[in-house]
Amino acid sequence: MATQNQCETPWTAVPFMPERLSLPQLRDAAATCRGCDLYCNATQTVFGEGPRTASVMFVGEQPGDQEDKAGKPFVGPSGQLLDDALVEAGIERSEVYVTNAVKHFKFEPRGKRRIHSKPNSREIEACRPWLEAEIATVRPKLIVCLGATASQALMGKDFRITKEHGRVFRETEWAPAVVATSHPSAILRAPDPEARHRAYGQFLDDLRVVRAEMARVTREQADASAERKKMQVRREMHPGTEDRAGAAAEKARPNGAAPIRRRKNSKVGRQAE
Repeated sequence: MATQNQCETPWTAVPFMPERLSLPQLRDAAATCRGCDLYCNATQTVFGEGPRTASVMFVGEQPGDQEDKAGKPFVGPSGQLLDDALVEAGIERSEVYVTNAVKHFKFEPRGKRRIHSKPNSREIEACRPWLEAEIATVRPKLIVCLGATASQALMGKDFRITKEHGRVFRETEWAPAVVATSHPSAILRAPDPEARHRAYGQFLDDLRVVRAEMARVTREQADASAERKKMQVRREMHPGTEDRAGAAAEKARPNGAAPIRRRKNSKVGRQAE
């Protein structure tokens, strides 16, 4: 295992990105990433996992000790707690994509143990291209940020999870909706059983918000699909109707007026009411 001062890094994952953005190619390329010095001591890259068509993406901070050894995200104690909470909230883990803002395990050795160490802003920024590529490839309808690191990586450094957890933010640049909540590891670190019970209850409430948002998205997709089918039937029954309607709208538009364009999404977007 190399020491950090033996590692030469460009402090960005960009040079290691594949030409084509597909999950298999991204995963293979990430395995060779040397974009920051965390690769020096970690066992391996821990890339995201889940279906390419997942409508929901969960983003944590970084892999832990067991994830680093297994090469899979959320398989340790935090992952088990997440699995249990997803079941209670009515969310199928097999239907979501799970990943981390940082793909290598950062730790401090204490005897035979490896203790989690929070990644710094430089490490998070260096790893950012992988997360952006995952989002661009999966194109989730909803992103759930687990903990402050993931939340601030996507929503900005001023985002405060203690204040904003469980709220739905829409029209973001990352996805149609974003929700932030606690990281499961924070619940496990609670000082006593009563505190853990409260933290878990809040986490579960936030996941129920996620479940409700998933249901809303599903309804909207179904409605949109039904509307497309209706439009297709109309076109088949009345050829040229849509073209005539478009021509009429163009004629009615004031001279020199630009066509209506969709407003560009902001990073944080607006909070759902």
